[in-house]
Amino acid sequence: MDFKDYYEILGVKRDATQNEIKRAYRKLARKYHPDVSKQADAEAKFKELGEAYEVLKDPEKRAAYDQLGANWQAGQDFNPPPDWDAGFEFSGGGYTGGDAAAFSDFFESLFGQGYQTAGTSHRRSSFHAHGEDHHAKVLIDLEDAYKGATRTITLQRPEVDRNGHVVTKKRSLNVKIPKGIKQGQQIRLSGQGGTGVGEGKAGNLYLEVEFNPHSLYRVEGRDVYLDLPVAPWEAALGATVKVPTPDGAVDLKIPAGTTSGRKLRLKGRGIPGKPPGDLYVIPQITLPPADNDAAKKLYQQMQQELAFNPRSKLGV
Repeated sequence: MDFKDYYEILGVKRDATQNEIKRAYRKLARKYHPDVSKQADAEAKFKELGEAYEVLKDPEKRAAYDQLGANWQAGQDFNPPPDWDAGFEFSGGGYTGGDAAAFSDFFESLFGQGYQTAGTSHRRSSFHAHGEDHHAKVLIDLEDAYKGATRTITLQRPEVDRNGHVVTKKRSLNVKIPKGIKQGQQIRLSGQGGTGVGEGKAGNLYLEVEFNPHSLYRVEGRDVYLDLPVAPWEAALGATVKVPTPDGAVDLKIPAGTTSGRKLRLKGRGIPGKPPGDLYVIPQITLPPADNDAAKKLYQQMQQELAFNPRSKLGV
């Protein structure tokens, strides 16, 4: 997938004001409108301009896009980093113009989920208006989902300053993380969204939870997976070994004849809930290195005494 430089498409600098972006789009849109332009690529160019403007005219989308950095070049192979938009606070969401389905895969990879479904909550009258609900993705540690915690979370809120530039303001909140929360679930902070008008109540802030990458565990729903290195003799003869879990180490019995990739289940040791998830231990047989004469001799003895062909089922 190619990276799209929306600033280059509109012919503006990265520090352009919102008014400069609007003027640039209007000028180019008139030039390349399919009903006006005679150029063969006018329709494609007009569509590209609309996509760039869709992002850069919206301070929230623009600030999130800018977070990707200025090091990417137009046309360069690109995949968005995981959770690239974590920590950004958005009001509502949704596309603000055009047919979103007609935009590029690049646009879809950044703004195709969440932005379409996140809604705003308005209840307007002549003098009062309910504040907008805000949304943000936040990263927590897997261990917090096991035990619950209170954490300080910093969010960035894009705004347009008096000079027309997009700036981000930070705020920190103490957030209670409930025990047993899963990836994708939301924490609602009442009254922490947009300010209401008149006597209208403030909106709510919804924090969508994702887990920080973990050096040991993978998560699927409430189930947790751990790759466990085991020695050849432990797998062949059986053994009881200590296994780490996010809630503390436990003993695990490895059956004799265990092979790499087999799933060993620790029932109820996944993320807490009703019912709780399970923790699956995946043995990975790890060979000792033949880095000295004694080790080499043992391997040579095994080679001579064990009638073992690991490729026997391959017919070769």
